[in-house]
Order: sequence, then structure tokens, then C-alpha cells
Amino acid sequence: MTEVPLTTSTTKGLHPGLTRRQISMMGLGGAIGAGLFVGSGQAIGIAGPAVLVSYLIAGTVVILVMAMLAEMVAARPSSGAFSSFAQRAMGRSAGSAVGWLYWIQLVVVIAAEATGAAGIIEGWVPGIPAWPWVLIFVAALTAVNLFGVRNYGRFEFWFAAIKVFAIIAFLVVGACAILGFIPGVPGTGIGNLVAHDGFAPHGIAGIAAALLVVVFAFGGTEVVAIAAAESDDPARNIRRIVREVMVRILVFYLGSIFVIVAVLPWNSPEVLEGPFSAVLATLRVPGVDLVMSLIVVMALLSAMNANIYGASRMAYSLGERGLAPLAVTRTSDRGVPYAAVIASVAFGFVTVVLNWAFPETVLGLLLNIVGSTVLVIWTATVISQIILRRRADRDGEAMPMRMWGFPWLSWAALVLLAVIIALAMIDPTARVQLLLTLALTAALLGLARLTRGRARVGAAPRAEGTETS
Repeated sequence: MTEVPLTTSTTKGLHPGLTRRQISMMGLGGAIGAGLFVGSGQAIGIAGPAVLVSYLIAGTVVILVMAMLAEMVAARPSSGAFSSFAQRAMGRSAGSAVGWLYWIQLVVVIAAEATGAAGIIEGWVPGIPAWPWVLIFVAALTAVNLFGVRNYGRFEFWFAAIKVFAIIAFLVVGACAILGFIPGVPGTGIGNLVAHDGFAPHGIAGIAAALLVVVFAFGGTEVVAIAAAESDDPARNIRRIVREVMVRILVFYLGSIFVIVAVLPWNSPEVLEGPFSAVLATLRVPGVDLVMSLIVVMALLSAMNANIYGASRMAYSLGERGLAPLAVTRTSDRGVPYAAVIASVAFGFVTVVLNWAFPETVLGLLLNIVGSTVLVIWTATVISQIILRRRADRDGEAMPMRMWGFPWLSWAALVLLAVIIALAMIDPTARVQLLLTLALTAALLGLARLTRGRARVGAAPRAEGTETS
């Protein structure tokens, strides 16, 4: 297998311009979205208060996967991140399939997030349909991503900070409600955790079923591994970034869910419809519906912004490694891979037409397409880390960062992912999504094998396993 390097006439390369704080906030921005603000209600309805166990298990998997990514990024930063690592560990076809799968996932998610935000805005302004709002959101965030990585980093930092501050405020208000510090509102205590048929009203089956919903809410954290390649010192920054993102996400997710199931009965209809709004309404917070709608819109747009970044950098890396058309490696004087950005948002503009033609069905269709891609990507990441770490230890390679508990924790993560996949195969809805994802992955692997050996015109081949980043 051979790959070819880029020529300097084709691309000027990416410019390091992201700070550690910006990348950390990007990780939060990518992970804290509608999955927490809206999807958590569905998970609570399935497992009851025991949904905390589901979040803890999913959070453990995320921590382990992020630690593995940190080890690999510190050793070899790359805008292709887990795709590059899969290529080094398992070959060109695996790297291509993982990279394209991630890119396809984000392209669809970008369109879904724009559609979801537009649907909320449409409720505020009934006279204007959703499709113009989708166009505005896609065009505006495309422009943000074309301004240069420094400007993008600043924008996303404050964009994501808004919803982070909102969650912190929610946790503070929720704690006051539980302890009885809100005037005129009796303290709820933690009795709701065991009332209404107990802590786990649906037993282990409920916890397992909720886990399938919860695990996808944590998707998006992996963008920090991609962004680290555009920081001034990736090897040093990735350690603190991963630690900060892991701790904050667990606190925000587990803390928020704890507040919800402690303040309200888990089987309350309001929790299923909108858990955060339901809590604030119970505490007589004025304008709660508008406040939460604004927060959800901000969460969707912030995650969309981070996903445009992640998709464009993955496309750039695929092109750089000869796994995508060379055109996507073209960069501006500011180091922006503008061709990759445009390619990554193109489907978003197509979705404008879909929202005009099929306004009632487009969002559900987009969400079903995404399916279980995160499970495949995380599994590939774990396998890559096990292979590359063993290879490094065998060759006596010095590594800036080593994951703790290797190989036991790496294998534990793989077992947990295998259990989640097995549970998905039992659930009828999840099984269809997982099988479609596996079929897409197989097709991408087959396509990569068919195109292997094709070299770029006018460039010399280079040794397998090497790459630029």
C-alpha cells in the first residue's frame, strides 16, 4: 500500500491558532446539545432515576475513549485524529472508512441541527417557514468557519460558553430547590429518587434500554482530538484539554440529570416533553419556555458550528492522505481549508430545499440516517489504541503521554462497547440503525479497497503509515 504526499503548490497547510481554552470549550460545545436538553427526557422515561447509572456507564466509556485519543494525539497530532490512527494501526482501508464515516455523520448532523433550530424559531415566528432559517444558519456558520481558525475559536468559545453558563445556573437553581433555599417553594429533597416504584422501576432492562439513548448524547467530544492539531503545542495541550472536557461533561450531564429526577417524579409527562423546562416551571421561573427554547437553539447552533469545523478538518486530512479528492486540501492564506468547509456544508444547503418540500418529515429522516456511527468510530479508536500502544512498547518508542491501566482499561472499554452494541441488536429500532451503519461501514471499506493503489498525478509515493498533519 502506498500513499503520496502533498505538494506545496496544492496547499499552504493549516495554521495553528486555537488555544487550550477554546479547544476545551469546543469539546463541550460539540457534546452538550439537544441530546442533553431534549433527549434526556426520553432516557429518564425509560429507566426512571436509574438513568443515572446509564449516564455513568456511558460517561465511563467516554472517559476511556478520550484518554486513548489523548495518548495517540500526544504522540502524533493530526487533523485526521482517529481516522489517521486507524490507518496507522489497521491500514489504509480502515483509516479511509473511519474518516469517511465520521465525515458523513457530521454532514448529516449539521443539517439536522440546522433543521432542529429552525423548527424552534418557526414556532416563535409562525409566518415564516423553517427553510429560510435553515438557510440563514448554514450560511452564517459557514462564514464563521471561513474567517480563519483564530476567529472561529473565539466565536465558538463564547457560543459554547452561553450554554455552559446556562447549565451551571440550572445546577445552582436545582441545588437550591432540593435544599429548600428558594422562597415560597418547599424543598424537594431526594425522595423522588426512590419514590414512584423505586430507583430502578424497570430494572436492569430499563437501564440497558436507556443506555442506547444516552450513549449517543456523548458524541461530539472527539472533536478535541481533531482541533488539537491546530493548537500551538498539541502534545502538551491535549492532556489538560481531555481532563477538563471529561470532568466538565460528567459534572454537567450527571448533575443535570440528578437535579431533574430529584426535583420531579421521573414519570411526570412534563419530564418526557422537556425535562429542563419542567424543572424551571415547577420552581416558578418566569418565561421558562422562552428561556429554554433560546438555550436549546444556542446548543444546536454551537454544536453545529463545532461539527462544521470537525467535518472540514476530517475532509482535509482525508485529502491529505490521498483518501479524498485533492481539491479538499486547498487552503486560504489564513490556513482555512475552504474547499473542505464548502464540501462539508453543501448538504446543509440541500436541506434548505428538503425543508421547503418536506417540512414535516425531514428532521426525523436525518436523525435516523445518523444511526449508530459513534459506536463504530469509538470501537475503531479503542482497537487502534491497543494496536499502536503495543507497537510502541514493542519498539521502545518514547511517548509523551501514556494511558493509565493499559491494557486492562482499554480492553474494558472494548467490552463495554461490545455490550452496548449487543444491546442495540436486541432493540428493534436501534438494531435497524446499527445494521445500516455497519452496512455503510462495509461499503466504505470495500470502496477503499477498490481505490487503493491510486496515486496522485505528478507525486511520488511515500511509505505506508506516514502522514502529514
